[in-house]
Amino acid sequence: MAEVSYDAKREELRTYFDRTAVEAWRRLTSDEPVGSVRATVRAGRAEMRANLLSWLPEDPKGMRILDAGCGSGALAVEAARRGADVVAVDISPTLVNLAKERSASEAFAERIDWRVGDYLSPDLGDFDYVVAMDSLIHYEGSDIAKTLDTLAARTSQAMIVTIAPRTLPLTIMHAVGKLFPRGDRSPAIAPISQAALEREMQQFPGLANWRLTRSYRVARGFYISEALEFHKDLEACSA
Repeated sequence: MAEVSYDAKREELRTYFDRTAVEAWRRLTSDEPVGSVRATVRAGRAEMRANLLSWLPEDPKGMRILDAGCGSGALAVEAARRGADVVAVDISPTLVNLAKERSASEAFAERIDWRVGDYLSPDLGDFDYVVAMDSLIHYEGSDIAKTLDTLAARTSQAMIVTIAPRTLPLTIMHAVGKLFPRGDRSPAIAPISQAALEREMQQFPGLANWRLTRSYRVARGFYISEALEFHKDLEACSA
């Protein structure tokens, strides 16, 4: 996919999360009552977030973790609570400010470096782990692979990401979503299978020593997402 298309998608996402859907996301990520559809999304996101956190070390003290596309910050907050040093980045200033406000009184707040911008920026430095929960689901496979290639160069342990799996229910929901008026639509997702993503990753030499080590799928109503964990094959690197 051309670079301009990637940039255009990022701008679409920034506009959606920073303007169009701010109030909806504030409520979704709070304890406030929500409708039945959003309730399934809230439950699904909570299950997925718990799974991603379970894939991180039990004691992450001294480790540097990138929360790529941190949104309202729930994952970053929990990782910092456990002792990690977290760089939490999102393209939406509104969501990052919300995350700051919610975590400001926590004793571990100083362990979170909240940033507005591009999580691919080399200025962020190097990391032990990268976590990207539902921040890549809007991009085509080639762009996901390119993103992983960029992050892999600065990651020493593992990259944990979620994709929109290519399933019949998700395909149907995606098609139905196109029927809504344009102003009411959320940014389109781009379903992809594990195998298809691994084929895309083969096009990048920087990912040659990275292996898919486990996966986990969450399907709760309108929330369908699949977690993938990629580890660097240290034996291959030293061969």
